[in-house]
Amino acid sequence: MKLSRRDIAAAVAGKRDGATTVAATMALAALAGVQVFATGGIGGVHRGARETWDISADLTELARTQVLVVCAGAKSILDLAATLEYLETAGVPVLGLGTSEFPAFYSRQSGLQVSASVQNSAEAAAFWQAHRALGGGSGAILAVPPPDETALAPGETKAAIGRALERLVRAGVRGQAVTPFC
Repeated sequence: MKLSRRDIAAAVAGKRDGATTVAATMALAALAGVQVFATGGIGGVHRGARETWDISADLTELARTQVLVVCAGAKSILDLAATLEYLETAGVPVLGLGTSEFPAFYSRQSGLQVSASVQNSAEAAAFWQAHRALGGGSGAILAVPPPDETALAPGETKAAIGRALERLVRAGVRGQAVTPFC
């Protein structure tokens, strides 16, 4: 079962297993005293959210739980500009490791800027310590772009997403089913 924060109690009470989203992992990490974890990519604002209100609980959790999430950015299928705008509004810092550009999960470039850049893990740790000490109140993202040798060109990613979105519309897939479908 897919477990977001809202699903943890039901899974525990029902003695069910599940795979945690970033939101659930953050909540559980905070409960366990874990300040940092890594994942592939965060959820975010879905394309067409103006009509559907489909926004990942990962963003809400980042706004309220002090855990540093190391990732390759947000999933490319999402509206990355709207996701970064949401994070800015919620007061969630987005750091780029060795980059000032927000990585687009499979691609190093998105054309969008991070709120701050750090050059190494020591600078990231110093930022995280200062954020917590100054009452940041939120989590933060440390966005790590994929290595040059494995990164896809932004055009290649955009074309693949376009094909996936066409299949998505034809299949009538919406809501929580979008991410696993694509």
